[in-house]
Amino acid sequence: MSQTRQLTGLLGGSFNPAHGAHRRISLFALDRLGLDEVWWLVSPGNVLKPSKGMAPLGARVASARETARRAPIRVTAIEAEMGTRYTLDTLRKLKRRYPKRRFIWLMGTDNLAQFHRWRGWRMIAREMPIAVIARPGYDAKALASPAMAWLRRWRRRLSQELNGADWSAPALATLRFDPDGRSATAIRAADPDWYRQFDHTHQRDMLTHRLLPVSVGRAGSC
Repeated sequence: MSQTRQLTGLLGGSFNPAHGAHRRISLFALDRLGLDEVWWLVSPGNVLKPSKGMAPLGARVASARETARRAPIRVTAIEAEMGTRYTLDTLRKLKRRYPKRRFIWLMGTDNLAQFHRWRGWRMIAREMPIAVIARPGYDAKALASPAMAWLRRWRRRLSQELNGADWSAPALATLRFDPDGRSATAIRAADPDWYRQFDHTHQRDMLTHRLLPVSVGRAGSC
């Protein structure tokens, strides 16, 4: 008898820093989509964002681990190890490395609004299903975006069963819940030195179990 592959949600980002909204949307997706767990992919950097103000990778991982504690969330900086620059390359390598898992890409509506700027975004949609989670102030931009115009044909309505285990790519679902207005931008504005409370030199990856490099070049994904 074949064994059911674990269903894993992937939430990528800078996590600069991680905060409660990341946790809330992850737990919501876990419940709504029937996920086994969520992996937070802490990017070494982001090619669509300036490097200025980006805290060390270890500090961002530490903040994510603190935020994710006691939840079925694994924090990983595996992109730094794999050396991938773009999301498409990361997802393809993860699928090859973990063939016993099924993946769903999780993103906020803020990312959907600019998804058409990501390298190979149509191929990303063909690699794995996508679940979009509402973010305050971005719904109109997301709905009017070029990516949404293309993805709309594969959209799953809320009236449909949203069991992610039954999806095949391309597939798109929009998940709505009480929006959380917390943001990393606001946290940094209130405390630019937030990362100093975290040890960024001895952080171990929750997925690979390896120590993270102390410094990593700006390689991030989109």
